[in-house]
Amino acid sequence: MGKFEVYKNKSGEFRFRLKAGNGQTILASEGYNTKAARDNGIESVRKNAPDENRYTNGVSTSSQSYFNLTETNGQVIGKSEMYESENARDSGIQSVMKNAPDAEVVDS
Repeated sequence: MGKFEVYKNKSGEFRFRLKAGNGQTILASEGYNTKAARDNGIESVRKNAPDENRYTNGVSTSSQSYFNLTETNGQVIGKSEMYESENARDSGIQSVMKNAPDAEVVDS
């Protein structure tokens, strides 16, 4: 089962990362100014993750694949790691779709 790890970075921003059951990070958040805003971001991921239309795919300048999870208004609420192939990226999307809705929240 997946989990949202919540933490505060060195800049003082509140963040989360979604990890799959195997411990691999599959989605990372932007930085938030407050815990409440971060928690709203987690709820937005839970709500939007099951909808395949909320994912946008991309390719980096180094030819690695990635995806973003967006809200209905197009705002990015989570970013993936870089993947070596489109198949690996697609597996990452499936993992977010599966893990996010019921993932517990834990402090890292």
